[in-house]
Amino acid sequence: MLKLMKFSRLLSVLPLLFLAGCNMVVMAPSGDIAAQQRDLIVISTVLMLLIIIPVIFLTLFFAWRYRRSNTAATYAPEWHHSTRLEIVIWSAPLAIIIALGAVTWISTHKLDPYRPLDRLDAERAIPADTKPLIVEVVALDWKWLFFYPELGIATVNDLAAPVDVPINFKITASSVMNSFYIPALAGQIYAMPGMETKLHAVINRQGEYEGFSANYSGSGFSHMRFKFHGLDQAGFDAWVAQVKQQGTMLNRDAYLKLEKPSEKEPVRYYAGADADLYNAILNMCATPGKMCMNEMMHIDMMGGGGKESAENREKLQYDNRHADEGIVAPAATVPATGAPARSEPAERTDGMQHDMPGMDMQHEGHSMPGTDNGATPAPAQLNNNN
Repeated sequence: MLKLMKFSRLLSVLPLLFLAGCNMVVMAPSGDIAAQQRDLIVISTVLMLLIIIPVIFLTLFFAWRYRRSNTAATYAPEWHHSTRLEIVIWSAPLAIIIALGAVTWISTHKLDPYRPLDRLDAERAIPADTKPLIVEVVALDWKWLFFYPELGIATVNDLAAPVDVPINFKITASSVMNSFYIPALAGQIYAMPGMETKLHAVINRQGEYEGFSANYSGSGFSHMRFKFHGLDQAGFDAWVAQVKQQGTMLNRDAYLKLEKPSEKEPVRYYAGADADLYNAILNMCATPGKMCMNEMMHIDMMGGGGKESAENREKLQYDNRHADEGIVAPAATVPATGAPARSEPAERTDGMQHDMPGMDMQHEGHSMPGTDNGATPAPAQLNNNN
């Protein structure tokens, strides 16, 4: 009996051993948005368990109750219908689906990352005189650049915010798509070049939290991490003073050097940053000689520039911005860099052979742009053969 008790205690500890190496920050967050998302996970799981647990129990019960050796069990081979059972079988899942649908509908609108916050936490509303902290986020290869436009500073791989102050994030990327994610603060939001996404969040407890990219973006992806500091107002003011004291100037030339692909980038501070640099990154015109996307969209809105706008073609080529410098991201796609493929194309076994450059693609009178059959070549932005 003593050995049995010791064995049972060991079994009870095993789940804790498996969870010991897990970071449970998603289920124990420090920000109100992440806490509401945690609650949504718990509510959805409980609602689904209302069906799952009875089904598992009844499956085991029926297997035991109607086992072959139990001759006392009712044997009714002609039974085929029960109105009461049908009502239970259909009404219970339907009620759960309705409940899940209602919870999903409400939370989808309430937790919309673009929606400004209406509370600090479940018990406190946002004071009327509270001014949110604006942070502009840029995903680079492979590091994070943060602008504080109202404070005039910028940082690399280091982010801080005061406790109980709403944070308005504006998020973009310089090249490939990444995902901005601080599990303790809020859910992940994609960072995409030429586009701006938004996130409204608040941190409610002081501490140092992990931030990273949750979307694979190349060989340096694993080290694309940063620290997020939740500080009281005095601690945040001291952090800002430290950045201004130790930082350098982030102008356009410094940014173009920083933008080049690098891994395990250390924390950097910038005491000042060009006021229009974030907008230039967002509109993909930080590199000299490039046309900003908002300028291009304005031309399109006005009806286009006509034939004389052909000179803008080179100004609108963004994918090869480092090709002339011989800098290629290790995991960049071939169309984006113009670099040759690293492996030979697999030989087809169905008798068809496709040679991509200049291949003849005439099928039933149709032709592909950019081929040798007289069709108009595709723009350089599409084929990148320059």
